[in-house]
Amino acid sequence: MDKRDMKATYERHVKTLGDRHERARAMELAIGGQFTAFGIIEREILVQYGLRPDDFVIDVGCGSGRLAKALAEYLRGPYLGIDIVPDLLDYAREIVGRPDWRFEVAPGLQIPERPNAADVVCFYSVFTHLLHEQSFVYLQEACRVLKPGGLIVFSFLEFAIPSHWSVFTATVADIGGQHPLNVFIGRDAIHAWAEHLPVTVVAIHGGDKPHVPLREPVTLDDDTVVSGLGNLGQSICVLRRV
Repeated sequence: MDKRDMKATYERHVKTLGDRHERARAMELAIGGQFTAFGIIEREILVQYGLRPDDFVIDVGCGSGRLAKALAEYLRGPYLGIDIVPDLLDYAREIVGRPDWRFEVAPGLQIPERPNAADVVCFYSVFTHLLHEQSFVYLQEACRVLKPGGLIVFSFLEFAIPSHWSVFTATVADIGGQHPLNVFIGRDAIHAWAEHLPVTVVAIHGGDKPHVPLREPVTLDDDTVVSGLGNLGQSICVLRRV
């Protein structure tokens, strides 16, 4: 088991970026870049599977507000974003400008919300950095806070996608290093988890194929414009609470 302290690792990562870049760019890079484009795509995944403007969204691992920023003009309902790095939460709170929304430090693997409250719980680039056991606990928590019929959306890395292999080799090269851990999840694991949770598997999409209907073109950091269908690079799983 990798013994790196996740919170300390991420705080160190954010500080290093802050020392090298102006604040806005550091906050974007802290969650992997493509801030505006991927925020829109993340939002459109939720809309694709039924997110309504008055719904309650819980964004676990909200980071510096990539999804929250994209949701701000669409979502009238409540929003809770949690993360382990206070600096990222502070930035997200600033740029979103929604005083009615909550941004809170993640209390371990718990979601700080009452049962049967939320319509959507999403984990973008979260399970990619957790042990499988930790991801399963988070899924249990998502089931607790979701209303019946609510959605869980998470992104993941998988060996079946050739483009994900470079992430694995970089992780191998960094064993014992100071970068965040990268974890792969097989689809067999997802189906096993679903059998032991009150959920059904709605969809699984490979990260290498465009599958997200875009209501507006998005521009990537290299000025490439994506329209029609988009994707995040990571694979996507959608579960429904029964």
